Amino acid sequence: MTLPASDRRQFKVGKYDVVAQPALGSAQMLRYTVLLDGRRLGSLFSMPSESDCRFLESPPPVPPLKAFYVTSRPGRPKKNAPPKPAPSDDNAV
Repeated sequence: MTLPASDRRQFKVGKYDVVAQPALGSAQMLRYTVLLDGRRLGSLFSMPSESDCRFLESPPPVPPLKAFYVTSRPGRPKKNAPPKPAPSDDNAV
């Protein structure tokens, strides 16, 4: 059984060219490819807005990942640490 092939559609969103073509293996889903001056910026499975296209053109800077230390448990005593001594009442008023 083959899926019916629908036509490619091309339209503009602002200054961006968008080509809508059927997604592989799907009869109804479309893949929207975003182009700027003939250069492919990316593709989406949902209808792109101009904001989405701008994001594909120049994504915001991403800060570097910080290493997560599994052994570091700040604010908690180590597993085999002796219990804290009970506070003495010598300084009580």
